[in-house]
Amino acid sequence: MGPLAPNELISENTNFLLAFFIGIAFGWVLESSGFSSSRKLAGIFYGYDAVVLKVFFTAAITAMLGLLFMSLFGWIDLSLVYVNPTYLSSAIVGGVVMGVGFIMGGFCPGTSFCGAAIGKIDAMVFIAGLFIGVYGFAFTYGWWEKLYLANYLGEPKVSEKLGMSDGLFGLFMILAALGMFIVAEWAEKKFPREEY
Repeated sequence: MGPLAPNELISENTNFLLAFFIGIAFGWVLESSGFSSSRKLAGIFYGYDAVVLKVFFTAAITAMLGLLFMSLFGWIDLSLVYVNPTYLSSAIVGGVVMGVGFIMGGFCPGTSFCGAAIGKIDAMVFIAGLFIGVYGFAFTYGWWEKLYLANYLGEPKVSEKLGMSDGLFGLFMILAALGMFIVAEWAEKKFPREEY
């Protein structure tokens, strides 16, 4: 039963090795989907290209359904799956900062490494800015600590907060994804697609 490392079915070193190869595969999928292009990534904000939305929604739905079915069949113990703790204030501020950076630079942290891997200079500049931001935050952490740790919510699940089963929430997520796909198709037709 998974997860594999917490149940000691594989060692931590094997877990890291698998993560390394999964990371390479993830990067390949990102590049194959066009995520190394800052214009394609920024296209979601301007409406002319919704590939980012479609790929990430598809990935999220696939992962969600995989976990739900593996849990149903007893192949994975969802209580052992790590969930990042939620600090609401820092999540909101971080989301705004990352969103502004995404619109200005055309990359998020993961896609910037994807772009840099194929030699895109703008992605390399973005990574340099990313490291400056990370080290700047680390060296001034004392200034931000109260904000960073404010409004701790634990490790909530949206389904629990809404008082519904994981399966019903999954159904609503699938319907939301289908709705977003329809909106994305409409936006791509409504706004002119730039050549790149």
